[in-house]
Amino acid sequence: MNDKAQIHPTAVIDPAARLGEGVSVGAFTVVGPEVEIGDGCQIGPHCSFTGPTRIGSGNRFIGHCAIGGEPQDKKFAGERTELVIGDRNVFREFVTVNRGTGNGGGITRMGDDNWLLAYSHVAHDCIVGNNCVFSNNTTLAGHVTVGDWVIISGFAGAHQFCRIGDHAFLGMGALVNGDVPPFTMVGGNSLGRPRGINSEGLKRRGFDAERIAAIKRAYRTLYVAGLPLAEAREQLGVQAESSDDVRQLLDFIDGGERPLLR
Repeated sequence: MNDKAQIHPTAVIDPAARLGEGVSVGAFTVVGPEVEIGDGCQIGPHCSFTGPTRIGSGNRFIGHCAIGGEPQDKKFAGERTELVIGDRNVFREFVTVNRGTGNGGGITRMGDDNWLLAYSHVAHDCIVGNNCVFSNNTTLAGHVTVGDWVIISGFAGAHQFCRIGDHAFLGMGALVNGDVPPFTMVGGNSLGRPRGINSEGLKRRGFDAERIAAIKRAYRTLYVAGLPLAEAREQLGVQAESSDDVRQLLDFIDGGERPLLR
């Protein structure tokens, strides 16, 4: 115990680690060098933190989390890479989040107000936005980008280099091998496929009927009309003139390395 943080006597804190005000650390947790943990973070028992890792304020690590470990990549040769985590995230039991790789940008990054439920895994060089929910056993391979307000159901996951757009929803067991556009709902049961838009989620986040109708029209153009992607993009360009949401969808389509999930 000290004035700066509440440390269980069995925890091991490297002298080179930096803990903010009001941090609590549970039994048998290990915090290594080059780890920075912000004010008010709560760390449960049997967690490990490996640096270089920077963690913001108000995060909760419930127990048995492995944060900032080496990337699971055979090409990793010990180069200096980082993990950066924002504020007010919750990491449930046995969550793992790895640092980046030297040839993948060197950093894994997570924003604010995310919930990662038990056994979730965020691999090297992933970028995760804000207000996401990763249900139990969610798995992101390396270099995956996840937008804001994304919900991923249990046992679902994403292939390397995939992108998942804002407000998307992946059903239970959905495994995606292509980019998931914003607002899209992906059906579960093995290889995921688009199954409409996330209407309920959009309503809960304050999207009005007009905005949702424009997104539905764009979805039908992209997925229901049977158009080649190039022709669908042309029609979306017209629709985007009167809808910022459709413009976001169109910009997403034009920006990825993986094929669009269709």
